[in-house]
Amino acid sequence: MEVGEVGLGCMPMSWAYVGDGSDVESVDVIHRALDLGVNLLDTSDVYGPFTNEELVGRALAGRRDRAVIATKTGLVVGPNGGYPLENDARPQHIRESVEGSLRRLGTDVIDLYQLHRIDPDVPLEESWGTMAELVAAGRVRALGMSEASVDELERAHAIHPVATVQSECSLWFTDRLDDVVPWCADNDVGFIPFSPLGRGFLTGSIIEAATDPSDFRSTLPRFRQEAIDANQAIVERVRSVARRHGASPAQIALAWTLAQGPHIVPIPGTRRARHLEENAAAAGITLEDRDLAELSHLPRVAGNRY
Repeated sequence: MEVGEVGLGCMPMSWAYVGDGSDVESVDVIHRALDLGVNLLDTSDVYGPFTNEELVGRALAGRRDRAVIATKTGLVVGPNGGYPLENDARPQHIRESVEGSLRRLGTDVIDLYQLHRIDPDVPLEESWGTMAELVAAGRVRALGMSEASVDELERAHAIHPVATVQSECSLWFTDRLDDVVPWCADNDVGFIPFSPLGRGFLTGSIIEAATDPSDFRSTLPRFRQEAIDANQAIVERVRSVARRHGASPAQIALAWTLAQGPHIVPIPGTRRARHLEENAAAAGITLEDRDLAELSHLPRVAGNRY
């Protein structure tokens, strides 16, 4: 699959984040993304649920051949219709899910079908084997995994090639650089960092805690006010590097993820065209050794990830 250096996370357009954007604006953003060569569009059936795939499907009407569609299976909303999400990677669920995703996305084949999370109650070999059957049936072109360990990746790779691994990776969460990212490089597997902007924090625009319960960041320790206050020191360091390049903090955060390897394609999410254009332009920034050294010694992050 050939994709642009920066992809587009579509989740915030219709789920998990509070905002005043409209579906019309989101469709325009997807169209603009394709014009800029940002053609990897990442979604999931659980986003909404279902509404995000429907949005992407509407946006791609008449433009399907210009996009690489990545969606996911293996998570469902909890019994209260929201958080916490629950695992469901049973073969039956996967087979049903792919048909729904194909219908909502308005396509005959999904370019990249990802196991959203490994279900501890279902053997990985059963889930991955079922997904491999979808490739053989022509319903899916390639398979990816999300938040998997190297051991799990090895087990899956032995059954059917892992095309991509999607995990959180950013300036304030670097754990995957120690094991998963090198494994991907060694096995010619793409690595897709989600939340490369720290769920918006690394843009420097967040100074107050989220209070709306429909914004899932309100449930995260790093978005409590005391952690936000403490972590402003990280943003200030990123701003310092940004000033040297005449760039924004968001662009520096993305340039850093891109600098971790040529097999890496971050997928920052946005519903605003100006942010999309800013993110895409980050691919043109080359960080120098001085920049990378400074960014590798950021202040300790306050607050757990979840």
